[in-house]
Amino acid sequence: MDSQLDSHTINNVLLIAFHYPPVKVSSGVQRTLAFSRYLPENQWQPWVLTAHPRAYPSISDDQIGDIPEGVVVKRAFALDSARHLSCRGRYLDILALPDRWISWWMAGVIGGLRTIRQNKVSLIWSTYPITTAHLIALVLQRVTGLPWVADFRDAMVDDVYPAPGIRRRCHAWIEKKTVEACAAAVFTSPGAIALYRQRYPTMAENKWHLIPNGYNEEIFAEVEADMKPEAGKAGRALRLIHSGVLYPSERDPKPFFEAIAELKVQGLLSVERIRIILRATEHDELYQPLIDALCINDIVALEPGISYREALSEMLNADGLLIFQAANCNHQIPAKLYEYFRAKRPIFALTDSHGDTASALRAAGIDTCVALDNKEAIKVGLLSFISALEQGTGAVVSQTDANYYSRRAFTKNLGALFNQVIAAAK
Repeated sequence: MDSQLDSHTINNVLLIAFHYPPVKVSSGVQRTLAFSRYLPENQWQPWVLTAHPRAYPSISDDQIGDIPEGVVVKRAFALDSARHLSCRGRYLDILALPDRWISWWMAGVIGGLRTIRQNKVSLIWSTYPITTAHLIALVLQRVTGLPWVADFRDAMVDDVYPAPGIRRRCHAWIEKKTVEACAAAVFTSPGAIALYRQRYPTMAENKWHLIPNGYNEEIFAEVEADMKPEAGKAGRALRLIHSGVLYPSERDPKPFFEAIAELKVQGLLSVERIRIILRATEHDELYQPLIDALCINDIVALEPGISYREALSEMLNADGLLIFQAANCNHQIPAKLYEYFRAKRPIFALTDSHGDTASALRAAGIDTCVALDNKEAIKVGLLSFISALEQGTGAVVSQTDANYYSRRAFTKNLGALFNQVIAAAK
């Protein structure tokens, strides 16, 4: 027996997610993609409801082949208000409430209802971001009465997002209705659960569930099998990699740049010793002038985005990996951290010691953390980290600890939660 369902029973679940191939994003797509891949192993057949590719800011075919065979994907009509409904770069606020993809809502509801009725769907699951995904699920739950599991990869409302005004009020309203209507709310970090417990103190304790982000072992194994030994690695400068978005307010690299500049002036860092690659920051226009002004463009390079598999290969070949996370995101853990764990490369984390990111690193045996905004601490910590790399003593995550964060294992937890929700609804 699997939970309270017969082990041979297959139940249908509607997965509502804006981010699904061919969208090109740094990490958000991987969670739903993995769930859709592994849920059938746990007696749940997924039916995916997502947006038409025209709505995505950018697309890539590099993960289309990762959509599991047998998973039906419904791509409902959707537009991006900023690109499709604007005039001279401006558009009405009502066309972006709760977000720029509100046009997905109506078609998503219609497509979702059709999928539910034609395939005897037993349960609805939706994931935020994007807010409209939860709005679609909220309507479907009210119309069908089906149990709903709401997934929060991030908090819908926090201290600085959305900015005060109608959009923030709209987010807060949808968040409240979501928490009230869903049978279970899933979060990716302990701090996020604590935040929502405090925000909604009257909710039952069994409302809240933790399923962290993770890594896709099959894709890592495929990348490793295709990797070729890097020529001349022993004679080159150490290479540190950060792969993904560097938000100015949540992952500001300015103190890091300043620390590197001072270490370079002091003769402690040089291009012969270290090379730092910041891949796909999405804010190069902000950071390149600063790098140039500090005269560290020989050490720090901003590089464009590459395919997911290429990014994993770059992680596996790096000498060290970088994480940036500000104290105002203490209840969040960057999804790439778990891919860093699986890459088993030393990690230098610029993050608050009291946050969930630092806690996850310590639990995995990594203690190379300094505050993102403390230039002096960065200088000391970075030199120590580089010295450990040069001596071959940089700490890496053990295979046992890395295995814990397999998305396949976490999908088993999700399937068990679905079973609990269905049993409670009977």
